[in-house]
Formats: sequence, C-alpha cells, structure tokens
Amino acid sequence: MAFRPRAWIRRKAHERVAAEWAAMPARAARMGTDRLADLAEDARGLRRNLDLFLLAADRRAALSRVVLDTLPLPGGTDWRWRPGFMSGRISPSGMAAPESGASLGDAARLFHDCPNAALMLQQVQNTRITDLAGYGLRLEVLGFAGHFLSISVDLPQEALDGLTRNHVLRLETVIEIESEGDIYARLNIGNGPNTDQLLRHLGGMRTGQPNHHVTEFDLAYTEINENRLEKIWIDLILENPVMNAVHLREMIVSRHPRANM
Repeated sequence: MAFRPRAWIRRKAHERVAAEWAAMPARAARMGTDRLADLAEDARGLRRNLDLFLLAADRRAALSRVVLDTLPLPGGTDWRWRPGFMSGRISPSGMAAPESGASLGDAARLFHDCPNAALMLQQVQNTRITDLAGYGLRLEVLGFAGHFLSISVDLPQEALDGLTRNHVLRLETVIEIESEGDIYARLNIGNGPNTDQLLRHLGGMRTGQPNHHVTEFDLAYTEINENRLEKIWIDLILENPVMNAVHLREMIVSRHPRANM
C-alpha cells in the first residue's frame, strides 16, 4: 500500500494551525496591543478566504443537487438522495486506526473487528472527468486481522416517509478497488424490535478502474411493519480486505414503486 507523505504532512499542518487559532481567544487578554492588532488583521484575512471557500463549496453542492435531480431514474421515482459527504467538504475529513463504530461526517460509520485497527477512512476529492459527485470516500486497509469490515451509511428520515412493501430501493454505486475482492451491499430497515435485511453481491469488480453497479432491493421480500419504521441504512461489506484500498466515487439511493404485474 502506497504511503502518501504529502497528504499526511498537509493534514498535520492543518491540524496544527487549527489548534493554534483555537487557543487564541484565551491568549488575547495577555497579548500586547501591537501583537493583538497584527493577529486580528491575520484573522480577518483568514476569515475572508474561508468565506470565499465556503461560498465555492456551497455552489459545488448546489450543482451536485442539480445533477442529481436530472439523473434518469425509473418511472415513479418519488425520492432520491446522495450522501452529504459526496457533495461538500466535511470536517474532520479522515480518521486513522478508528474504533469500530467511529463516524466520519454525519452519515458514514466504519465497523470492524480488527484488533490493531490498521485502517484509514478519508474523504477525497473526485477528479475524473466522468465523476458526477464532487467527493468520495477512500478506505485503505493494511494488515487486517479481523473477520468483518463495512462502511455503514445512514439514510435520512425522508427515505422512510411513506415507505411500503410495494417499494423498490435502488442503489447506484461507482467503486474503484485496487486488488481483487468481493463487496456486498446490505439494506437494513429497523422497524419496532426487528431489523429486516436484504443482501446483494456487487459482482464483477475490475481492479484499477471505476465499477458501476445498479442494485435493487425489493421490499416485498421483507416483513417490515410499515407502521413502525424507525431507521434505515446501507452497509457496504468488504470480504477479505487485507492490503486493499476501496474508493467509493458515487452513491445514489432512490425509491420507486414496484411495477404491477
């Protein structure tokens, strides 16, 4: 697995600068007026740059939403969604050696049973001309000594509003994988004391290039209680992930009614 020293140095530099500015308010009372004036001017310049960046990020997120709204989806589609970590920058943007259940952003979590947690999950910018999402997730796995590893993505409440067993959940993904390995997608729906699950295999993964998959979960094959829907999420499960890297370049979830026969 290639180590990227520039990215590591850049991340550490950002962390150091952020920590220094976080400590500034407590130090202000002890500073001389000249030093305080200089730092205040630096802060105003930094704020201008941050405001410009946030404006650009908001525009990029709005463009991503426009693209999502115009994608061709099955007739009758009544809901569509792309995770927020694919539309705009999140903070923190990565985590190394995470504990099982650790969160990245407000939607993605990493579950595993690797004792040494030789893993790294980070948000990365998509740069291919064919990428529709501005950002993706990259998972790097080193010496994995566990038995399971999955990226869990929570779906918003809107996915449950009006959901019935007559619906089909459609998952569209673009995934790039460095070495051969199997990936499964599992839909989980918490309803009352039960959690109904549907598992699908994302087959035909070619290494070193984006793999596009469209997977459908027909809820007629579940026993969900439509009156007690509480939570819904999707797990992307990696099988035999040792010394591998997976880049999730796109993830779109939509919902449409099953065609009547």
